[in-house]
Formats: sequence, structure tokens, C-alpha cells
Amino acid sequence: MPLPPTTALTHVPGFRRLLTGRTLSVLATCLIPTALTLAVIHSTGSAGDLGLVLACELIPQLVLLPIGGVLADREPPQRVAFAADLVRGLVQLAIGIELLAGTVNILHLSVLSVITGAAVAIGTPTVSPLVTAVVPPEARLRANSHLGTARGIALVAGPGIVGVMVVTIGVGWSFVLTAALFLVAATTLGGLKVTRHERPAGHSTFLKDLAEGWQVVRSHRWFWTNLVGHGISNLTAGVLMTLGPLIAVRELGGDTSWVITYQCGMVGMLLGAYLAPRLSIPRPLVATSLGGAVFALPLLTFAVPAPTAVNAAAYFVAMLGLGILNTVWQTVMQQQFEPHTLARADSYDALLSFAARPLGLALAAPVAATTGNAAVLVVAAVLVGAGSLGLLALREVRTMGFVTHEETVPEAVTAAETADDH
Repeated sequence: MPLPPTTALTHVPGFRRLLTGRTLSVLATCLIPTALTLAVIHSTGSAGDLGLVLACELIPQLVLLPIGGVLADREPPQRVAFAADLVRGLVQLAIGIELLAGTVNILHLSVLSVITGAAVAIGTPTVSPLVTAVVPPEARLRANSHLGTARGIALVAGPGIVGVMVVTIGVGWSFVLTAALFLVAATTLGGLKVTRHERPAGHSTFLKDLAEGWQVVRSHRWFWTNLVGHGISNLTAGVLMTLGPLIAVRELGGDTSWVITYQCGMVGMLLGAYLAPRLSIPRPLVATSLGGAVFALPLLTFAVPAPTAVNAAAYFVAMLGLGILNTVWQTVMQQQFEPHTLARADSYDALLSFAARPLGLALAAPVAATTGNAAVLVVAAVLVGAGSLGLLALREVRTMGFVTHEETVPEAVTAAETADDH
């Protein structure tokens, strides 16, 4: 029986637990970078040590995300999510105990960061399978809106919460409380009672499933081309996150200029996630393409550079588009991929995002030192605009609609993939 449009998602069995567990997990995840940075600074004060520890967390994510996708497709996703959050909680507890004992060691932090990164890679692809297992198809856009809004709030609140905890109880206890959040999230998600999607009959090994995941990505042109577009968006976001603060501090009046701009962007992202299910979006991939293209606006305004009010307005619009993009994109993926391949597809989406933004962060300053800030920002704006709007050349991007609950996934995919370009 389809869910009536007016029915509250909190009345869907399991959704309240899913929302609570994911919110706690995302909030705990958002606390780690700031707390880890402060832990290294308090221990050695070395920028090299900090870079090493952060790299030890990132590299396993890039290597293991496709493996996490296979696990989430082969095993019940709530069990995989439970294990990932449990491991992260225990790691944060171990770091907290070391800090409280005053015996912190950079090698220990590096090893624990590797384990954290591996757990992130294993847990990330479970989100979409959990949504499809708990929420009926006609309510998934609303569900993704709720989850996206909660994630946005966590991103905004996380650094401030860490700052308060470090000042009031110390960096060691902040890790202990982060561990508690992960352990509660693990218990909450692990207790989900979900619909088990049946896998196709026949024997399949782990390696075959890993290879099949890549084939699934390659076989859907609308999907892998959008992944490239999203990768470009994340790359240019890394450029803006590097050069934007530098320009604000040096040319626009100081830290306050960047803080205002950044907070306006966060408000825009929250509003975009909130508005996505309330807008009329007949062609979701057209909406996501436009949502990606507007990120060119703040890149161009900072290239001038424009006054703070203009930059803040541009970044607000860009992040509004991103909030809509993320919510709609997740829903399209959950509708278009068969349940037993969804996590593997999602893992490649996350892989490009995780890899592209650090690349933008790393390249922006060295290139700008040679060419100037404006040249880098304008090139980034052209890339993200062309990469996003170029997707509209594909017929399946222009014509694909949301799948109704009467349709089957294979039929919807076939209709979109077999359409001829004109």
C-alpha cells in the first residue's frame, strides 16, 4: 500500500531510528577532524605530524570504499553500519584514553586514523540501502531531505561543539564523548528491522561482486557522466575552500568576511535540502545539473573579488543548489538501481567526492602562486559550469523522471538507457 503524501515519515516503521542513528553518526564524524587537529597540535605542534595523521585517515577511505559497497550489498546493511560505527567509537575511545593519560604517540594516532578511515569506507555505502530498506519508494525524496537537513546541521554545529568541549572538558574528554555518540549510533542503526532485499540466485564470490560493481557503474551512462560532473564540483569546492578564506582575509576585511560568507552557504545548503521535496521537479537530473552549475557563482565573485555581501549571496545560492542536488541525486540513485547493486554504485559516487575535494585543496594554492588567484578561480568556474551543464546534452539526463511506485526499476532504467540521442 503506497504511503499517503501527507503521512509523517516518523510514522514509517524504523525511520525515526534511522534518522536518529544517522544523525548521531554524522555528528560524531564531523567532530573528529577538529578534535584530531587539536590533539596533534597539543601533542607535538608539528604540521607534518598533522598532515600524516589526516592522510592516514583519508587514504584507506579511497582504497576501501568499493569494498565497503560490496559488503553493504552482500550483507544486511544495518549490520555493516553497526560494525563501522562500533569500530569508530572504540577508536575514538582509545584516542581519548591516550590523551587523558598524557601518553599520546603520533604513531598510535596514525594507526588509529587508518582504522577510522577503513571504518568510514565500510559504513558510508550503507546509507542508501538502509533508506530503501526502511522507506517506501514514494517517500524517499522526503526521507533524503530529512537526512540531508540533519547532515547539514551536523556540519554547521560540529566545529562549534568541539570548540566548546575542548574549552570546558579538554580534548581528551571530547574524544570520549565522540566515542559515546558513535556507540549510541551503532546500537541505534544495528537495531533496525529492515526489509531484506533478495540477491539474484546463483553463487557469487566477493571478487565477482567487486567486478560487477564497476560494470554496473560503466553500464549506466547517465550515472558515470554525472559522477564525473560531481567530481569536478568537489574539485572546485576544494579550490574555493582554499582561496576563498585567503582572499577574504587579505582583501575583504579579515576573518569576519569569510565567516559571514561560509555561514550563508551553510544556511543555503540546509534550505536546499529542506526545499527539495517541496519543489516541483519533473526532471530530476536536469535539476541536479543546474544545482551543480550554480557553484560557478562564488568562484567568479571571489575572482573579482566582489564585496562580502555579494560573495555571501553567491555562496548561498551555490550551496542552495548543492542541497537540492544531493537530496534529489540520492533519490534518483535509490530508484534507478536494483537494491542488490545500490551500495556498490553509491560507493563510487562517494569515492569521487572523497578524492576530488582534497585534490582541489592541495592544488589551489600552489597553482595560484604562479598564475594568480583570479585565473584559478575563473578556470574552476568554467570547469564546474561546463561539467554540469554539459550533462544536459545526454537525452537520458533531459528526459529521466522520478520513478513512481507502480514502475519497476529495470523498466525505468531500460527506458532511460535505450533512448536515442537526437
